[in-house]
Amino acid sequence: MQLLNHLIQAAKKNPARIVVCEATDPRILTAACRAHQHGLAKMTMVGDSQAIQHCAAEHDLDIQELTLEDPMLSAKRPELHQALLARRAAKGMTPAQADQALNDPLCFATLLTHCGYADGAVAGAVYSTADVVRSALQLIGKAPEARLVSSFFLMFLDKAHHPAHHGVIFTDCGLVIDPNEEELAAIAIAGAESAQHLLQVEPRIAMLSFSSAGSAQHPAVTKVIQAAQRVKAALPGVAIDEDVQFDAAIIPEIAAKKLKNSQVKGQANVFVFPNLEAGNIGYKIAERLGGVTAIGPLLQGLAKPLNDLSRGCSTEDIYYVIAITSLQAHIKMVT
Repeated sequence: MQLLNHLIQAAKKNPARIVVCEATDPRILTAACRAHQHGLAKMTMVGDSQAIQHCAAEHDLDIQELTLEDPMLSAKRPELHQALLARRAAKGMTPAQADQALNDPLCFATLLTHCGYADGAVAGAVYSTADVVRSALQLIGKAPEARLVSSFFLMFLDKAHHPAHHGVIFTDCGLVIDPNEEELAAIAIAGAESAQHLLQVEPRIAMLSFSSAGSAQHPAVTKVIQAAQRVKAALPGVAIDEDVQFDAAIIPEIAAKKLKNSQVKGQANVFVFPNLEAGNIGYKIAERLGGVTAIGPLLQGLAKPLNDLSRGCSTEDIYYVIAITSLQAHIKMVT
């Protein structure tokens, strides 16, 4: 896990304030305690304070240094109430509805992030992806420069049989179902930024297709090619292959045969899938059959980081997502 350890060490250099809202789940509480004790992040727990303390005692966890925010008792509640109304009143939310919404730990934690009491948030061990993403979009919103919010997985190739040993980005595998060419280009650009900031590499983008360099003609291929051209215009110095099959994107010898004028040359580190169906299937095949370590889905394009978890996540998964969220938060603060 050398590649993941690199991310852990990077997070420790600038630990951000990260909030979680499912702290009565032992997985969340254990990961949050570890992250705080190891210096990855300064952790805040949102939820029923007595229930959190009971969970900590039951699992022999020391939470004395962690911040607890009980939505029912917090002194910040009036300020968050006003912030929620400012975000949602135009959509018809009343003061009474806002007061009720604040009882929800996910809403409360997201508003703590929006209002600057936390730099980022992690949720999804209990809440559904739909709930987490909805809260992020409604209460944090898109970054000013972002065309849309999308998702990505950090995929770590670290097994002996892998053709290369490094981290790569798979996008979008969890959110945008059928992007048009403009949206696909935005996903690719966001993926390139994620690779640059989190993996600290120069992005090399593969716009994945069932075609390589025009070997097939179909509207689905045309969408990928046109999206790639938009990315080239936006990122003129970045290596990108327009329509490329996965094998030619990751194996230099195959790229040499299929793409004579390849810029990526079979060494892609950002893999852009043409739709969610392909991306979701692709990352799960890589993870379950290929043995690739997959961390995510992580969100890109938000004003502040809020990352989703799988409801089947382990304590270790949560620990890594907290580290990545802390890194994303630091990047937001310095860029």
